[in-house]
Amino acid sequence: MRDAPWKGLTALVTGASSGLGADFARHLAADGAGLILTARRADALEALAADLRGRNGVPVAVVPLDLAAPGAPAALVAELGRRGLEVDVLINNAGFGLYGEFLEIDPVREREMMILDVLVPLELTRSLGGAMIRRGRGFILQVSSIGGYQPTPLYAVYSAAKAFILSFGEAVAYEWRRRGVTVSVLCPGVTATSFLAVAGQAATAYQRAVMMDSPTVTRAGLDALARGTPSVLPGVLNKLTVFSSRFAPRRWLPAVAHRLMRAS
Repeated sequence: MRDAPWKGLTALVTGASSGLGADFARHLAADGAGLILTARRADALEALAADLRGRNGVPVAVVPLDLAAPGAPAALVAELGRRGLEVDVLINNAGFGLYGEFLEIDPVREREMMILDVLVPLELTRSLGGAMIRRGRGFILQVSSIGGYQPTPLYAVYSAAKAFILSFGEAVAYEWRRRGVTVSVLCPGVTATSFLAVAGQAATAYQRAVMMDSPTVTRAGLDALARGTPSVLPGVLNKLTVFSSRFAPRRWLPAVAHRLMRAS
C-alpha cells in the first residue's frame, strides 16, 4: 500500500547505515516521514541523511551509536530526549547473525549478537513503546527472520533469537491492540544485503534461489505495519517453506534446515 500513514511522523530506524535499515529509511522518507537514524558508522549515516534530505525534503537526525555497548539503548533514549525528538514509528532493525557449529562460534561475538538481536529491541520497545502508549499512538516494527519459525542448525543461536522476537512481537501486538500502538513483526528470508558476509557464510544454492531484494522486503514490512498485520513473511517461496514445515514431524525440521543452510 502506498497511502501509508507515515507522512509528518518521526521514525527511528536502528541499524540504518546499510541493508534493510537504509531501505526502511528510504521508504519512510519517500512517504513523508522525518527520520532518526542510528548505527555505528557515522559517515554512512551522514551520507544517507544528506541524500534523504535532498531527495525528499524531510528532517533527518543522526545519532551514531553502538547499540550493543553497555547502556546504549538508555543512552539513545536520553539523547532523543535531550534533542527534543519524539518517536512515532520505531523500526527495530539492528542485528546480525553468526554462521557455524554452536561450539565453534566465538562466545564474545555471540553475546554481542544476542544483545543486539534480543535485548536492544526489548529495551527500546519498553521505553519508546511505553511513551507511545502514554500518548495513545505509535507504530513499532520488529525485524525477525524466517529462521524464527524453526530450529536452524548452523544458525542455532541466531534462529532462537529471532524466534524470541517473533513471539515477543506478536504477543505485544495483541496486548496493545486497543491502546493506539500498532506492533508488527517482519520475518525476511534470505535477502540481498551484507547479512551472509557478516555471518561468515557463502550463499548456498537454496539461498540464491529464494533471495529477495531489500527494497521489496522492507516495503512489505512497512505495509504490514500500516495495515496492523501482527506478522508478515515476504515472498511466495518463503511462505511455502514455512507452510510446508507444518506437515512434517518436528524432529525432521532441524535436519531439513541443516541441509538447506549447509554449503554443497
